[in-house]
Amino acid sequence: MSTAVKPANPRSRVILASLVGTTIEFYDFYAYATAAVLVFPVLFFPSDNDTASLLASFAVFGAAMVARPIGAMVFGHFGDRYGRKATLVASLLTMGIATFIIGLLPTFQQIGWVAPLLLLILRLAQGFALGGEWSGAALVATENAPKGKRAWYGSFPQLGAPLGFIIANFIFLGINWALPHGENPSLQSEAFLAWGWRIPFLFSAVMVIIGLWVRLKLVESDTFKRAEQKGIIRKMPLATVFRHHWKHLILGTFIMLATYVLFYLMTNFTLAYGTAATDADVPGAGFGYTDFVLMQIVGVVFFGIFTLLSGPVADAIGRRTLLLWVTGAIIVFGLTFNVFLMPQIDPQFTGALTQAFLVFGFMLMGITFGPMGAMLPELFPTNVRYSGSAIAYNVSSILGAAIAPLIALKLWEFAGGEPWLVGLYLSAMGVLTFIALILTKETKDNDYEDDLGLAAAVEL
Repeated sequence: MSTAVKPANPRSRVILASLVGTTIEFYDFYAYATAAVLVFPVLFFPSDNDTASLLASFAVFGAAMVARPIGAMVFGHFGDRYGRKATLVASLLTMGIATFIIGLLPTFQQIGWVAPLLLLILRLAQGFALGGEWSGAALVATENAPKGKRAWYGSFPQLGAPLGFIIANFIFLGINWALPHGENPSLQSEAFLAWGWRIPFLFSAVMVIIGLWVRLKLVESDTFKRAEQKGIIRKMPLATVFRHHWKHLILGTFIMLATYVLFYLMTNFTLAYGTAATDADVPGAGFGYTDFVLMQIVGVVFFGIFTLLSGPVADAIGRRTLLLWVTGAIIVFGLTFNVFLMPQIDPQFTGALTQAFLVFGFMLMGITFGPMGAMLPELFPTNVRYSGSAIAYNVSSILGAAIAPLIALKLWEFAGGEPWLVGLYLSAMGVLTFIALILTKETKDNDYEDDLGLAAAVEL
């Protein structure tokens, strides 16, 4: 009867709590990413040069990645110091409020340069919140996982990425269908530019309320409670991470690098390339917005499927082994961009090749992204696990996500509209990840019961 007073988190609640938060967080990010291509260049960064406007929009998008390591350090400190639950609630609230306010912002045409400044501030708030969200969700999943199933449980917060993408883009497509836009498939109608783009941002409030309701029902993990009982919770976990676990911080950062680059190339860059006119200054594939997003959604379905499939495989053969194989495949995939994305004479043939490209790229994304929910936390002991995994994950976001869309656009422009240099960039980042994996030991058999952080606590 005594154990019934404070029951452990039911498995269904653990899965739902880790999944719902990351779904909301990624939904918010995708909503901005879509608007960054479709409307923000016009509403917040108008200029005589379309490419310059798009670059400015992507620069603000990337600025959030700079804020993510700061969020990782702040939320990581509180997560390792006071527990995972309260930190997860705080990160979700921060992200939800910032996203909702974006939906209320006046545009450049209304208040001038103040509009992009406010957008930048809110974008930084989004990045700050996401810096603490992912690691907390991954820890809720893996620290409550049954023995031998940490990668399987850790794949559920990863599933939030494809789900958030699908929800955000279906909402944008629904708005496109509901508002009059004539023959224009790119959502540039007066109604959409005036107010329609705000709906996805305002809708995030509903999702945040649902997420809060689920997370407030969580109790703290037994692993963290044991660390508390043994008196090894550090007052300054950040100092412990940098003093005792700096090698794992570096390795974890580069282990995530190829995943981040692939992630943002398959979402941001492909949307810009796929919807750019074939006769533009920097030519693209010439698909309509609706057609191309539907093609992306087909690919993201495979992203979700392979994210879940990767969990049991990583539990069976090891995280490092699976990631070495998929990283090798990513390197090869980067060398095929011109094969899949070069415009063809037959439009149907072009569409089939582009769809195959999206499906294959998102399949690789699922296989590489899924095991990260287990592997990065497993690099660190319990008393600094939140800080360590969050910093590695989010510093990698600067190297692999903040600059990836900008580099891709510049390489695309430099190559005269051909994507081969963008693919070569992905392959190069894959090589760096491959090296980091070779230098990292397998984490599959790391025991959370024995890895509370006692050694570092004694030294300090």
